[in-house]
Amino acid sequence: MLRAPTGPADAVSLAGIEPARIARVAATAYSRIAAAWRLGNEAAAHLLDISPRTFARMKTGDWTGRLSRDQLLRVSAVTGLYKGLHLYFSDDLADRWVTMPNTGPQFGGQPPVEAMIAGGLPAILATRTYVDALRGGA
Repeated sequence: MLRAPTGPADAVSLAGIEPARIARVAATAYSRIAAAWRLGNEAAAHLLDISPRTFARMKTGDWTGRLSRDQLLRVSAVTGLYKGLHLYFSDDLADRWVTMPNTGPQFGGQPPVEAMIAGGLPAILATRTYVDALRGGA
């Protein structure tokens, strides 16, 4: 049973939850974000570090696979990024931001999604931190 965090230092334990259930919930959340961002199967798959075919199966809702710790961290960071973008920008701009060219220091004029795919989890986390800093949360 999950215990709600009581403070910023408290973490939610997933120890008692079946890994397949965690993977299903994460896959559903990630699929919805990828759709909102209008990412193609290849970009969405590479951002999560899975094959495009696996991502296509994940989108159906019938996927029963597992996600590695790295992939779960990617989903978590992408979810936080999605939320941060929606807190800072209008919904339309928030959903387009990841695919628009960006002159921010870590993007070099390329869309953030391309930088995140190329840089993996560290780049995804850095992008989330960047957006949090833009909105005054970091």
